[in-house]
Amino acid sequence: MKYFGEGLSEEHKALNQIIRKKQRTEEAIKIFLDIHKQLHRSNIKDREENETDRLFGDLKPWEYAVMPGREDETIAWVVWHIARIEDLTMGILAARGDQLFNEDWCRKINSPIKDTGNALSDEEIMAFSKQVNCQELLDYRSAVGERTREIVSRFTFEDMKREVNQADLMKIQREGGVTLQKDSEWLLEFWGTKDVAGLLLMPPTRHVMLHLNDCCKWKEKIRTRTKLFLV
Repeated sequence: MKYFGEGLSEEHKALNQIIRKKQRTEEAIKIFLDIHKQLHRSNIKDREENETDRLFGDLKPWEYAVMPGREDETIAWVVWHIARIEDLTMGILAARGDQLFNEDWCRKINSPIKDTGNALSDEEIMAFSKQVNCQELLDYRSAVGERTREIVSRFTFEDMKREVNQADLMKIQREGGVTLQKDSEWLLEFWGTKDVAGLLLMPPTRHVMLHLNDCCKWKEKIRTRTKLFLV
């Protein structure tokens, strides 16, 4: 069921059709940036209020740390997960540079982990969600989003067709973005099959669309159900 992002799937399909066409690189970047801005709070570029603002704007602190159903995660975990993956894939793999996350961000967010959180158990997700500073976490995600826009705005067709570099994948692992656990380590293999165009089509766009849709669904469950799985 669709809870978030009406029309975004169609925009994403259009992006997929042209992103590897040399004569349409500028158009592809424009579509990417339009999708991307709808997936981040408007404060990253002082834009008008959007659906993402409305999702997070009235959330109470305790609502970030609720697992509505047995198959769900928490909103705090999702914000961390999508922010860390966008940071790693855009900063290190797409731009061949560095991630934004550092000890200062870790301290401000009060996070017990540095990786994407893929391998956390339900109990670990709940402990994480109750510990983190959600406002700082949102601010980190905004900083990542702003940096992504700067990176992608400069891309050429040659950048789009560039394949992910193995040394950059190892850098992610070395810096703790991915752990050696099976549920985490597979990300390196997955990202390693991509070119930059493929990265743009997943971590900062399609991946985020799916997770924000979940968050909207969970928000509704949290506010309407009388019984929740973990609180």
